[in-house]
Amino acid sequence: MDKEKFQLEILFRSATRVLYNSISTPSGLSEWFADNVNIKNDLFIFIWDDSEETARLLSKKSGEFVRFQWLEDEGTDYFFEIRIKTDPMTKEVALYITDFAEPDEKEESMQLWESQVDQLKRILGG
Repeated sequence: MDKEKFQLEILFRSATRVLYNSISTPSGLSEWFADNVNIKNDLFIFIWDDSEETARLLSKKSGEFVRFQWLEDEGTDYFFEIRIKTDPMTKEVALYITDFAEPDEKEESMQLWESQVDQLKRILGG
């Protein structure tokens, strides 16, 4: 079964630099995305309770975005990306999350992302 792409946009009250650190470093990611995150070369090992998933860092641009691909998705076009955008007029900062999920798991995946990002908002006070 093919996975479906989905996107979320979540507004933040945070400096772009602080937000980027939270989405791009093992210490930042372990505060909100996983219980612990280790890095080895371009591989990020995400640890939750008693499970572990590894993702390859595909690309990043300082202050703007990170894009990962789970190792189980290698050889496909599936990835997950967290992008920071600042509205030039209002200066509002938003996180744009792009991910893929099985059609019957899409709602659950979106809710999980929203829950994780709520955790990040609590940490950053935004």
